[in-house]
Amino acid sequence: MEIIGYLASALIGISLGLIGGGGSILTVPVLVYLLDVNAVEATAYSLFIVGSTALVGAYPKYKQGLVNIKTAIIFGIPSIIAVYITRKFLVPAIPSDLITIDGFIITKSILMMLIFAALMVFASASMIKDQKVVSNPKNTEQKFNYPMILLEGTIVGMLTGLVGAGGGFLIIPALVIFTGLPMKEAVGTSLLIIAAKSLIGFTGDLGHFNMNWKLLLIVSSIAIAGIFIGNYLSLKIDGAKLKKGFGWFVLIMGLYIIVKELFL
Repeated sequence: MEIIGYLASALIGISLGLIGGGGSILTVPVLVYLLDVNAVEATAYSLFIVGSTALVGAYPKYKQGLVNIKTAIIFGIPSIIAVYITRKFLVPAIPSDLITIDGFIITKSILMMLIFAALMVFASASMIKDQKVVSNPKNTEQKFNYPMILLEGTIVGMLTGLVGAGGGFLIIPALVIFTGLPMKEAVGTSLLIIAAKSLIGFTGDLGHFNMNWKLLLIVSSIAIAGIFIGNYLSLKIDGAKLKKGFGWFVLIMGLYIIVKELFL
């Protein structure tokens, strides 16, 4: 099972390279169900793995001129603050046992996995349906919708802090709609935002867990290798069709987690 877990870790990076997101959706289930990591710790580990992978993936996009630093800072600040506060103070404050229903105890770990599964179902819907988001041409002057950027950045940061997912499926449309970035530039910029908020959010967990650095570095290295594979495959494969297929996979996975945590 451990070997399968390491092989599955490559999919984290491959999905980021192929469709610009989705990697963080896979990280927590891989850690929990294949590598036997506690669900709460897995959300912390996910921040490090996804953050490291996204940071490496952002570099070639930056070299290609597809990362807008100003936008990353404006969107990233509320997101980074929210994820750090969530990891540092909110997650540790959640009690281990929350509620008992007919003898079934809803624990902190079960709650985390259910929230994560709900996010997976929501994310899958955005991947499956055809989205036509109109962005501004490359040379058009940007106009920032600051109230919506602040709101969206805070929400994404809180979700990232709770479940350890980067939220690329939320960030990319927000960058296109609220900052006017072209789609390709939004994808590249989202990777930098995901990297910054995930890695800074991870620092909020230091001191709360005894980190298994060996596991973290192995999974991160495999995922980073995967993003180079994904970037190469993206030149050969139709990204739109792949995104739909990946969306159905994420939906099935999310429903499986709900059933497993509540009924099995």
